[in-house]
Amino acid sequence: MQISFKAEKREAQGSGASRRLRRAGKLPGIIYGAGQNATPISLDHNELYHLLHKEAFHASVLNIDVEGEVQEVVLRDTQWHAYRAQVQHIDFQRIVRGQKMHMKVPLHFVNDEICPGVKLEGGMVSHVLAEVDVECLPKDLPEFIQVDLKDLATGNSIHLSELVLPAGVAVVHHGEGDPVVATVLKTGGGEAAATDEGGEAAA
Repeated sequence: MQISFKAEKREAQGSGASRRLRRAGKLPGIIYGAGQNATPISLDHNELYHLLHKEAFHASVLNIDVEGEVQEVVLRDTQWHAYRAQVQHIDFQRIVRGQKMHMKVPLHFVNDEICPGVKLEGGMVSHVLAEVDVECLPKDLPEFIQVDLKDLATGNSIHLSELVLPAGVAVVHHGEGDPVVATVLKTGGGEAAATDEGGEAAA
């Protein structure tokens, strides 16, 4: 998905200047990285507020038109008001074509309802991870990674090493072991549970 939006260079800085921008419906932000000086910017708050509610905005290469100069960036940080639906500040990092980058990418789980652990055994799927950190070239950055649960039985799990990744994408894991991504937990329902508890299935 191609996401583009406009920004203006921001000359006045400091908390007072930022408050004035917010009162005018603007959002202060900054673009940094790629060996260039940081560029303070201001954006339309309402436009960015709605973009931030799109999943792809958080895991895509974005195009910012800064007064006619288009820069390729990724979202790095947002600061929100403590109790208002208002973004206080936003940070973008420039990307370099041909240079690998790290990014958190959401997981999309499919076939929960038809996996054996749920359909036949009455279990419940637990999504342990919602996103993973990946390393790839900007051109290979996926908006999400799909996790197919169709073969998952009760008590079984899918681990990080078992994810099917797009070409050019590698998972980055800094801890020990092979973390669980999703598992099927046993519950009190299902035909198997009823048989175990009663000793025999009802006639």
